[in-house]
Amino acid sequence: MIKKALIFITVIFIVGFFYWQNLNSPVDLNAKEQIFLVSKGETVSEIISNLKNENLIKSPVYFKYQIWRDKLNIKAGEYLISPRLTAKEIIKILTQGDALSREKQIRIIEGWNLKDIGDYLKKNNVVGSGDYLGLVQDSIGGWKFSFSKPSFLSDAPKQANLEGYLFPDTYRIFNDTLAEQVISKMLNNFDKKLTSEMRAEIKRQKKTIYEIITMASIIEKEVRSTDDMRIVSGIFWNRIKNGQGLESCATLAYILGVNKLQYSLADTKIDSPYNTYKYRDLPPGPIANPGLNAIKAAIYPESTAYNYFLSDPATGQTIYSKTLEEHNLNKFKYLK
Repeated sequence: MIKKALIFITVIFIVGFFYWQNLNSPVDLNAKEQIFLVSKGETVSEIISNLKNENLIKSPVYFKYQIWRDKLNIKAGEYLISPRLTAKEIIKILTQGDALSREKQIRIIEGWNLKDIGDYLKKNNVVGSGDYLGLVQDSIGGWKFSFSKPSFLSDAPKQANLEGYLFPDTYRIFNDTLAEQVISKMLNNFDKKLTSEMRAEIKRQKKTIYEIITMASIIEKEVRSTDDMRIVSGIFWNRIKNGQGLESCATLAYILGVNKLQYSLADTKIDSPYNTYKYRDLPPGPIANPGLNAIKAAIYPESTAYNYFLSDPATGQTIYSKTLEEHNLNKFKYLK
């Protein structure tokens, strides 16, 4: 009887020892991390068999027992697992769902131009970001994308590119999403944000979507708040109505590639179709990609008695004036 008891205790000890060892010692201390995929619908037995085949665990039996004993659930996902980990550590990773994210979040800022967005996509390792500029800077008339041309581009000049139409927003994309697919998401978002009511109002005003986006891009770069955007929109549309130049510093910044507190007389005489000091009416196209507030401001301007404005560099506040004399005094006060 004593002999049987000793044998039983010995067996329990051996089983317990191997159980402890299999759960608490790694397979290979010198091996590298690897990707391990748990697919939806896979059984625990299939997952454990894959772990064994990938040489990530020692004993499927002990591993399965631990899962069963603690009533754990393995979650589907893509995991980074090392053979240097113990079975317990691997169980914790798989049951807590510490999967590698197959998605990333990108945020396109209002007022970024095509190059700004391209630099951002490259920095965030978006697949094909090197091809991005070639795609978006190509003329709309020579459409080369694999997806259909959106209808809102129908009133844009054939030589225009996608500047202005890549809607600024936060997007979630897969890690292997191509630059062309990101562009498609931005254009689809633009299509949704430009409502049927907004399109009807643009048509009622006998303007084109392209003209509105061009104006919105200038407004976006000139002022910050929604209220200021609507007032500045009114000022700019009035200037066009009255045959005046827009005289937008944002267009000079676009030409020169640099923002200045105050532009020189020489800057205002640069011979570029985007120079709204030299040429009247809207420039040939958008200078950036405007957000929804700027687009709405371009469609729904606010009528005021103001004719001029500037931004206080110290506070960002927009300072308005009715006459050129008042405006010059404000320039002396705030920009000197």
